[in-house]
Amino acid sequence: MARPSKAPERRAELIEVARQAVLERGVLNLRLRDVAEGAGLSSGSVLYYFPTLTDLLQEVQREAVARFCSAREQAASAKTTPSGRLLAMIRSGLPTGSGDELCVLLYELGTIARRDPVYAARHITLYERQVRIYTGILEAGSATGEFILTADAVSIARNLVTLEDGYGLHLTLAVPTLETATAEAMLLSYARTATSNPLEDRP
Repeated sequence: MARPSKAPERRAELIEVARQAVLERGVLNLRLRDVAEGAGLSSGSVLYYFPTLTDLLQEVQREAVARFCSAREQAASAKTTPSGRLLAMIRSGLPTGSGDELCVLLYELGTIARRDPVYAARHITLYERQVRIYTGILEAGSATGEFILTADAVSIARNLVTLEDGYGLHLTLAVPTLETATAEAMLLSYARTATSNPLEDRP
């Protein structure tokens, strides 16, 4: 009887090593040999499982996108009202600081999107998935009368995600220009205006 293949485990290990390497070195300074050394393999052995470093980093990006969006969906679904869900979404989208693992991964890997169509497509998917979450919350609030929207739900949702990305880039730079609390206050200011709701925390 043939032994079960260890390829899935080895691939998962390489994805984890590459994830750590991106966090430690950044994408622009990352080389295939860095991943190989981290996994205790030769560069050729890494290429047996992933044809190129780009292919390996695509898996790192896919996993980071899935985790980031799932965490946001869970944070929002834990609340019972549209305003509560909107608050949870806003707070779950901003980096907690320069060491926020998922946000650092997404921003680092996002730099490749400028020159690689596969990365660009997944980056767009990340944006659109977040827009859909926001849109659903906004439409639910409008339907119940909790929100009086100043524009259509999709436009507001796109603005919220774009603001998050803009503020997030500042928050993840080596010399941050904004604190998380300041960025959150700016997002909430826009959201309050766009929904005609004070968006206050309730016990």
